Amino acid sequence: MHRVHQEITRWLEPLGAQVRIDAAGNLRGLYPGLEASGARFLVGSHLDTVPNAGPYDGVLGVVLAVALLAGLGGRKLPYAVEVVGFSDEEGVRFGTPFIGSRTLVGRLDEDLLGVVDVEGVSVRKAIEEFGLNPAEIGQAAVEDNVHGYVEFHIEQGPVLEKLGLPLAVVDTIAGQSRMEVTFVGRANHAGTTPMELRSDAIAAAAEWINAVEGIGQAVPGLVATVGSVRAEPGVANVIAGKTSLSLDVRHAADEVRLRAIQNCTDQAEQIALRRKLSAHWKTRLNQPAVAMDPFLSRQIEEAIGRTGSKPHRMVSGAGHDAMVLAEKIPVAMIFLRTPGGISHAPEESVAVEDIAKAIECGLYLLDQLALSTIFQARMPGA
Repeated sequence: MHRVHQEITRWLEPLGAQVRIDAAGNLRGLYPGLEASGARFLVGSHLDTVPNAGPYDGVLGVVLAVALLAGLGGRKLPYAVEVVGFSDEEGVRFGTPFIGSRTLVGRLDEDLLGVVDVEGVSVRKAIEEFGLNPAEIGQAAVEDNVHGYVEFHIEQGPVLEKLGLPLAVVDTIAGQSRMEVTFVGRANHAGTTPMELRSDAIAAAAEWINAVEGIGQAVPGLVATVGSVRAEPGVANVIAGKTSLSLDVRHAADEVRLRAIQNCTDQAEQIALRRKLSAHWKTRLNQPAVAMDPFLSRQIEEAIGRTGSKPHRMVSGAGHDAMVLAEKIPVAMIFLRTPGGISHAPEESVAVEDIAKAIECGLYLLDQLALSTIFQARMPGA
């Protein structure tokens, strides 16, 4: 991440941006505006991704933000543009996503700083080891002069390719719940313990995984995923005494998502009871569905139309930093077509001509906002 920060800084500084790394490791590049009001508009995405990933998830949105500054050619707008590269959106290391963007809305609190990774290193300690000061986290929060955020991101799905469209406006980001579910049984010898006398935690987990899949399949638009399984002691000739699993549930309607979570935990309890085990769960994330800002979304639709493309609105099934920032400021998102609908995998790709359309759209958007009386009314001192 240090090398990523250094590289993007080398791109931003010649464009006239002032670059800093905040206390949560977010890259912040401020391109000054014409006005003395200090009004800012944020553009960016996240710099991290998942293991064995492709090259575009997250970071493409940061590169596009840099490209928009380059496209201005030194021209100043009535407001400053701040490029943001979030440090930790995926939550891979600590099992808790949006660490970077939570910082901007004041939600990197003591509880989150105390979360530890598999090696027992806390978020606080990781920040210190990176060379930053957790005591300065409060200084990273957005202020009243920030009046919007737009995020470019690959769709990570097949919809735009099916429609033959390069870009889309995100209408809503689906709500998301992440949990850690643990079955605790009794470890014992695999060769000497009769099948009917076992308390097999991994067998219980397997049954529950099938139940989760059924719950996800039963409701249109609902997705329920077990993406990680860890069995202990994890050797071939020992019955697993403990199995921990991840659970990820998403839907555009919060009531549907929460009902599915309840069904999943009920199933875990029933399976554990029948198999003479115990089931425990810990909530890692409970993120409500988030509607994008209507004004910014309409402006994006207009900008997409000006590129010669047909505007399209869609729901994002994936979580994004925009849904966190929406707690404090107006936000909007622009999706780019993902060939094959493949993401979070090495085959992830994007078309060069779609990137060109995105840059064109973004420049139209920045100029539209500069002329908009509604947008100007949001500025400090208006």
